[in-house]
Amino acid sequence: MTAERYPLVELANLPDDIRTKVLEVQEKSGFVPNVFLALARRPAEWRAFFAYHDALMLKEEGSLTKGEREMIVTATSAANRCLYCVVAHGALLRIYEKKPLVADQVAVNWRKADITPRQYAMLEFAMKVCDRSHEIDEGDFPPLHAQGFSDEDIWDIAAITAFFGLSNRMASFSGMQPNAEFYLLGRVPRAKK
Repeated sequence: MTAERYPLVELANLPDDIRTKVLEVQEKSGFVPNVFLALARRPAEWRAFFAYHDALMLKEEGSLTKGEREMIVTATSAANRCLYCVVAHGALLRIYEKKPLVADQVAVNWRKADITPRQYAMLEFAMKVCDRSHEIDEGDFPPLHAQGFSDEDIWDIAAITAFFGLSNRMASFSGMQPNAEFYLLGRVPRAKK
């Protein structure tokens, strides 16, 4: 495994507002995902990145579940060959969907994964946005509407795909490595506190 090209920022060296948010994540998950320390080398960009991330991934509006959001990230990150995001978001996908195999299936071949017809339509559209966004036309919307997605949900699918296209490229170019903790999340029962 290669090392990060840019050193991770030490927790003690973070600006107060960023350190507070990172410590909240550490408290909740039990570790600090490397992305938080890798991107913190540029605090203004960190703040913008995580503000948009949270707006997309933590929003309450719309019909996309947390699992479906992570499914989009996992499938498109696999298409973009981003090890960090496949491993990290695959872990979240396993947790939210409560299916230990689904993240591997989605990452390797989402078309053969154990997913619903709604999720299949969602990923088919996300992959088109990922690989061929210039080909999106009015014909892409009726199959999504037929699965219960609103126009705002469709925007979310596209925005998540596009945002993580940025994330994938930053993680890959910088050599960002997944935390070891991600590999077992959602595969084995979590230790009781």
